Amino acid sequence: MDTAMSFRVVRSSKFRHVYGQALKREQCYDNIRVSKSSWDSTFCAVNPKFLAIIVESAGGGAFIVLPHNKVGRIPADHPLVGGHKGPVLDIAWCPHNDNVIASGSEDCVVKVWQIPDGGISRTLTEPVVDLVYHQRRVGLVLWHPTAQNVLLTAGSDNQIAIWNVGTGEVLISLDCHPDLIYSACWNWTGSKLVTTCRDKKIRIIDPRKGEVESEAIAHEGSKASRAIFLKHGLVFTTGFSRMSERQYTLRTPDALSEPIVSVEIDTSNGVMFPLYDPDTNLIYLCGKGDSVIRYFEVTPEPPFVHYINTFQTPDPQRGIGMMPKRGCDVATCEIAKFYRLNNSGLCQVVSMTVPRKSELFQEDLYPDTLSDEASLTADEWLAGEDAEPCTMSLKERALVVQGGYVSGRAQQLTVTKRTNALATGKDREKERERERRRDEEDKDNRSPTPAARVDSHGGTPASATPPPALNALVEKQLSDLVDEIRKLKSVIVKQENRIRALEATVKSLIPPTPAPPADQPDHNHEENMAPDEV
Repeated sequence: MDTAMSFRVVRSSKFRHVYGQALKREQCYDNIRVSKSSWDSTFCAVNPKFLAIIVESAGGGAFIVLPHNKVGRIPADHPLVGGHKGPVLDIAWCPHNDNVIASGSEDCVVKVWQIPDGGISRTLTEPVVDLVYHQRRVGLVLWHPTAQNVLLTAGSDNQIAIWNVGTGEVLISLDCHPDLIYSACWNWTGSKLVTTCRDKKIRIIDPRKGEVESEAIAHEGSKASRAIFLKHGLVFTTGFSRMSERQYTLRTPDALSEPIVSVEIDTSNGVMFPLYDPDTNLIYLCGKGDSVIRYFEVTPEPPFVHYINTFQTPDPQRGIGMMPKRGCDVATCEIAKFYRLNNSGLCQVVSMTVPRKSELFQEDLYPDTLSDEASLTADEWLAGEDAEPCTMSLKERALVVQGGYVSGRAQQLTVTKRTNALATGKDREKERERERRRDEEDKDNRSPTPAARVDSHGGTPASATPPPALNALVEKQLSDLVDEIRKLKSVIVKQENRIRALEATVKSLIPPTPAPPADQPDHNHEENMAPDEV
């Protein structure tokens, strides 16, 4: 035999044995009326603090926001975020502030909301800012990965708008698509944009120059396609072939028209959403109407996209959300967490883990991941600066408690609208008055009592001693309450003694009933018998 015979070696990868496990029903979220909209959106957005799901709502559009600890059956009258006049089509959490979420709707308006820590206690209808630009429904909202308060929106008017949410103004508008925009994705540093469109083309755009750098036919099929940038610059797309088979491709930006990899998966007709984890280079494919999640690893060696496994469930999914890595539980070697929306109203939590015997922190599974800090301001990015996203170590900042990483205190999103040069003095005065009223309302909402205000630096109460008049009033009310409680207790004791005495009297007055003689027949026997014993 030839000693140089080549043997097929199993590929070495630490993610070969990744497996998914659905949490028990009581650890999931039930009774959620998921939106029945036919729009191709994930309907779900997750961050380490909250879970947001677009829901059915009469008289406009709404979505529900739940803190992660509010598991189980959700009451039908749970407060919603509902200021839109038409159905909500897409939602996205800000990557640099876990309390801020943007929503796009059929009413052509994008709204940005501030969610308080602990969730909302009543229906929220007042956003922090309304972003009005699009002429038709807004089906896509996407935050910039590195620049603070920069938001991309795309509408059915085939326009892309890039906003500075901090001022409420459009920084850039892009009009380079002849038809409906299906998806958009920033690259790792936020300097380029990849989009897919109904004209079947994929485009790489420099947003600050407003130029299309390259374009090519992505998938021959007429159904929706999606594209994402991978960390090292490659482009991964999902779509349909001419024969309506679902497929994925991997391409380089320099040769978009010639895919490195093109693979047919199946003949299902649901749009596939690629969810990407840049730390592990894993891509999870979740199809609308599918009951499976397929996952692949992207590597530098052929065949470049390696199929790992499929997570199977009995129910088809209407939508799906993926938790950022800083929200995963490092104690159980969890590398991804998904929130699947079922038709039955259940939001099922699926945990993807790598089996490890050691309970120590696994450095190789958790490289430094994206943090919640921005690298640039909106003005710096617009001026042409680029920067790598800020990263953090999960070893230092992950708390081994339920839910993994716990983010810091809520940051308030402030919107400073720039003055309109065309406004008259009266208009400016009205605007100032409106802003003053809004500030007063916010102050009242944030600090209902003087003792509740917290110093932003030290974390201690800012005014721990209320005024003397308030102290005296509170003390008087407390003493009155104590007196009332004492009186009630004495009344209860008296009534109990009276009831005992009455019971004893009644017992002494009633003579004991004599037992019937043994030879006397029992006339009630027939009545006591069961119907079938007569």
